[in-house]
Amino acid sequence: MEKLSIIKIGGNIIEDETSLNLFLNLFSKVEGKKILVHGGGKRATQVSAKLGIESKLINGRRITDKETLEVITMVYGGLVNKNIVAKLQALNVDAIGLTGADINAIQSEKRPVTTIDFGFVGDVKKVNSNAIDKLIKADFTPIFCAITHDKNGQLLNTNADTIASTIAVGMSTIYETSIYYCFELNGVLNNFNDKDSVVKHINSETYKSLLKDKIITDGMIPKIDNCFDALHNGVKKVYIGNTAMLTKENENFTTITL
Repeated sequence: MEKLSIIKIGGNIIEDETSLNLFLNLFSKVEGKKILVHGGGKRATQVSAKLGIESKLINGRRITDKETLEVITMVYGGLVNKNIVAKLQALNVDAIGLTGADINAIQSEKRPVTTIDFGFVGDVKKVNSNAIDKLIKADFTPIFCAITHDKNGQLLNTNADTIASTIAVGMSTIYETSIYYCFELNGVLNNFNDKDSVVKHINSETYKSLLKDKIITDGMIPKIDNCFDALHNGVKKVYIGNTAMLTKENENFTTITL
């Protein structure tokens, strides 16, 4: 089975021009088939403020009302996505920028209202792996922003980590898929105050003890649960670390397997 890398970058990399250029340079050198997934929440918050639209967050999660969805569509699907695509073209990567609505790639349903109404937020239901594969087979590199659709004409704001994992699961019937979550830390840390104290390898067993010892806590728990969910559904490996892990020259990152 041919290999496919799904690489996700966070807002801190997108916000800093130097970090973004450095990352895209590394991304352009990643061998084989690849897909990039990006968010852009910080930029969306900045643009909202300029337009006088208040950004509402509950427990760190954005409430997406009609006005906010318009800003997110402009920022994620336009400004951030096309900026990345143009920079990759300069690095001779034939990138194509997409939302989940394009080629019906990622279908979601609006999150049901329980205690909190998140507004136009989508939970992924279906990945059109055959359509995405047509682009890959044509030697295009898909660049997905964090927007999906419900197949009834409605765009939906969707978590970029989730998009990366569901694309990887969807494509795992065609390719041997791996996910790379790139952020500013070197990986999952034994001690948050020591940036080099990376937990090199996590599997189902070591994860239990990391939870018990409270090394993995709070916001990191849903991220790692998401990783194991992807591994249980066909993904081969998940990597968490800074952008240098893409070249594998830097061995200081976290690898998650079953």
